[in-house]
Amino acid sequence: MRVVWQLLAVVAVWAISGQCVSAVDGNPWLTLVLGLVTAVIAVLVYRWVVGRTERRAVTELDREGAAGTVGRGVLIGLALFGAVIANIAFLGDYEVDGLGSVTGAVGLVGFMAAAAATEEVVFRGVLFRIIEERAGTLISLTLTGVLFGLMHLANPEASLWGALAIAIEAGGMLAAAYAATRNLWVPIGVHFGWNFAAAGIFSTEVSGNDTPKGLLDSTASGSQLVTGGDFGPEASVYAVLFGALLTIVFLWLAHRRGNLVPRRGRRTVPAEAATTVPR
Repeated sequence: MRVVWQLLAVVAVWAISGQCVSAVDGNPWLTLVLGLVTAVIAVLVYRWVVGRTERRAVTELDREGAAGTVGRGVLIGLALFGAVIANIAFLGDYEVDGLGSVTGAVGLVGFMAAAAATEEVVFRGVLFRIIEERAGTLISLTLTGVLFGLMHLANPEASLWGALAIAIEAGGMLAAAYAATRNLWVPIGVHFGWNFAAAGIFSTEVSGNDTPKGLLDSTASGSQLVTGGDFGPEASVYAVLFGALLTIVFLWLAHRRGNLVPRRGRRTVPAEAATTVPR
């Protein structure tokens, strides 16, 4: 029943927040405030429902060092998407035409914060973590990654390739980030950094959604395999490649730290890491 109660709580926040943020679409300042408030509520609800149903300290959302950990995740997400855009631009398929909209970028901070926090507590906080207990890290990563990708089939301009790309570069990579660090702050930060870079800085589509213009006025043209077409750079082969590479890095870190959970087993911690808590 803990799965039921946890999902009911966090999915309710996810659904309600989505409606509320959509209701103030067009007002960047209200979107900023409401989005940030939603992100905080999502974290608080997760901490409350998991603490009550599992009767434990919710260490995956420790307050100590949270800001710095989120910040590191944001930098990873920004750098990752920046690398995708740099490679697309190198081929001449992405061009900056001038400055975009500062207020548009402000609103996208709130919008993407809400999306990152709510989706991470649902997919990595509840689904990945609980499936991992029974099936192990790799199976849980695969199942929740596929589910995360399939969810995006409901988006505008969606395709099976776009869903597969999201499953690899986001679903798998963010689950691996959680496995490596055993906290949700890093995947929340990476998720936010990636999405905000896409829309708030480089003004591209995010998973097929046509968001307000960000800091740069830009155009993308060329092969869909390179640019991602109407779905946006998340369907670019570069996004899949860099996301897969980062997934491998996170899984290597998880293995090194003894954080990989075998199927129907318990996590084994190497002797040199037995007295430390990975963060």
